[in-house]
Amino acid sequence: MTRAFVFPGQGAQTIGMGRALAEAYPAAQAVFDEVDDALGEKLSALVWDGDIAELTLTQNAQPALMATSMAAMRALEAEGVSVTDAAFVAGHSLGEYSALAAVGALSVADTARLLRTRGQAMQSAVPVGEGAMAAILGLDLDAVRTVAEEAAQGEVCQAANDNDPTQVVVSGSKAAVERAAEIAKEKGAKRAVMLPVSAPFHCALMQPAADVMAQALAEVDINSPAVPLVANVRAEAVSDPDLIRQLLIEQVTGSVRWRESVQYMAAHGVTETWEIGAGKALSGMIRKIDREIAGKAVGTPEDVQKVLQAES
Repeated sequence: MTRAFVFPGQGAQTIGMGRALAEAYPAAQAVFDEVDDALGEKLSALVWDGDIAELTLTQNAQPALMATSMAAMRALEAEGVSVTDAAFVAGHSLGEYSALAAVGALSVADTARLLRTRGQAMQSAVPVGEGAMAAILGLDLDAVRTVAEEAAQGEVCQAANDNDPTQVVVSGSKAAVERAAEIAKEKGAKRAVMLPVSAPFHCALMQPAADVMAQALAEVDINSPAVPLVANVRAEAVSDPDLIRQLLIEQVTGSVRWRESVQYMAAHGVTETWEIGAGKALSGMIRKIDREIAGKAVGTPEDVQKVLQAES
């Protein structure tokens, strides 16, 4: 089987995630320690024993989810699984940073600081209540783009996440996104669900955050990844550090082309994905995109043992 490692994005966070990995594997505990040191605070205490509302704040959720993914990666490595066993890595939005840490393109400490900055910048780019996101279920990307154009009426409304053939997320000004939800239903969408997010991610309103990230990314070293990254905004494999840096900036305002990214990996021989970190959301999307791809989730010590047994 040709394998890809994929890394989840925001929304997968839960209180307690990664704790069992840290208790079972010293290398996983070391990840949380490194993230705590990099941020100058005990993020691990929030992740394991804190309040879900505080953890869900973008500036906390982003580095916390990366830490959990890297803890799972270190647990796999402790059991003899290398990231180079994968043909590709990919991540959904912030998961792209986790993927880059996994393949050695970014250090864990730099990744934690970048994600804290990214979370704060994305949160402050648009005043609370002025932006929104909605998941449109049952219409494809072209149909949702048409809906978004009709709904904009001079405001921002864009297809932000092309998650799978049945789900596209729109993002933008609150009134425009609300219009899009109504128009989508009129055009045959099964459902249009306003999402409980604090900002309108992956649309033009995020330009101030993109500017912040351009500056932050200019100040960190990016190495050549050990495994090619299938980038969100390109839906194709990239390995050049300068290009990766540019695409991470573009990603803030650009669409997450997840459906096309999975199709790209399938077209290049991927038959199995391991979702590294919290939750199983990506595995569900991948199943809807290509039923020939076998999906496994690796977020607990039990999951690690399960995939090892399947290998032996």
